[in-house]
Amino acid sequence: MKILLAGGSGMVGSFITPYLQKEHEIRVLDLAEPKHDGVEFVKGSVTDPEAISKAIDGVDAFIWLVMLSPQGGSVTDQDLKVIRENYEVNCQGLHTFLWLAQGVGLKKGVYTSSMSVHHRARDYYKNEDELPLDTPSAYGLSKGFGERICSYFASWFDMNVTALRITGPRGREAYLEERARPITDRPDGSNPLFVTDEADLARAYLAALENVQIGHGRFDAVFIAGDENEEEHNLTKAKTLLGWVPQSHLEIEN
Repeated sequence: MKILLAGGSGMVGSFITPYLQKEHEIRVLDLAEPKHDGVEFVKGSVTDPEAISKAIDGVDAFIWLVMLSPQGGSVTDQDLKVIRENYEVNCQGLHTFLWLAQGVGLKKGVYTSSMSVHHRARDYYKNEDELPLDTPSAYGLSKGFGERICSYFASWFDMNVTALRITGPRGREAYLEERARPITDRPDGSNPLFVTDEADLARAYLAALENVQIGHGRFDAVFIAGDENEEEHNLTKAKTLLGWVPQSHLEIEN
């Protein structure tokens, strides 16, 4: 398939691009150039309808990776810049993108959400569909609104969207470092993160792309975390819906 990565030049997009390239053609919509070769590039913002229209032409599915002013899920700190940037891209930009996408028949995609849609003071995240989106952060609030926008387009425009609530995305080197020495003095006072390796992230996105090929009018939210023993995250839905479990720790150990 030909896959559009909206915001694909950012951190998570750069992590997963080499893995996705093994199975799909990749086009990136971003203001910054992609970090990898062999990627078709459309320069532009997700707030620009003309750039979106150019980027969505001729692709089979999309992955939304756009992020500005991220925050943890345990803070209320914000300023006008944080508020403006989060709403512009996570709400207005996303709504515009999905509206234009469905208008040209592009109805299958993956939305990058965050565990920060939840209040991160919990010791256990038991269920994606029952746990409230009760974040105190402006970033998490706007990402949660983004999930609602995706659900709206699934319900009323017959789109298929899977939202991945990712946590602690890391490149391989940082993953190994933080697994060995977890950061316990996080600025927002939250628990140490169960960081997720780039290869596990890529496997989750590839599985989600397959998931949205089935049926229509579906929205699903799924926890994705490098928590192989499920100490903090119930990964049952990731296993049953996507066939996904963390594997990077096994690859490293072997």
